[in-house]
Amino acid sequence: MRMVFGAHMVVFSNDADADRAFLADRFGLASTDAGGGWLIFGLPPAEVAVHPAESPGYGLYLMCHDLDAEMARLRALGVECSEVEEARWGSVTMLRLPGGGELGLYQPMFEDS
Repeated sequence: MRMVFGAHMVVFSNDADADRAFLADRFGLASTDAGGGWLIFGLPPAEVAVHPAESPGYGLYLMCHDLDAEMARLRALGVECSEVEEARWGSVTMLRLPGGGELGLYQPMFEDS
């Protein structure tokens, strides 16, 4: 029997209220109020990968089926996206959160449709 049944990610922010609003308004993520306005957002199925790097760290990347369409939708909402980087595992753009952090958005090269 596996002990781990899910994951809980934390985004540390200089403006948590703005980042919470961003996730709700721009991505339409449903949330539960854990009390006092501390929103916990539900996420679609998740995965974890370990990549080599010069220094340890973490990154949050959301996946989509059509990166161009999702970027166009986000731009219409006033969200700036970086240039698309083509990686061997997919196409990725970065978004700046209102609280100063970055969020990745990518279209995997191989999808389980």
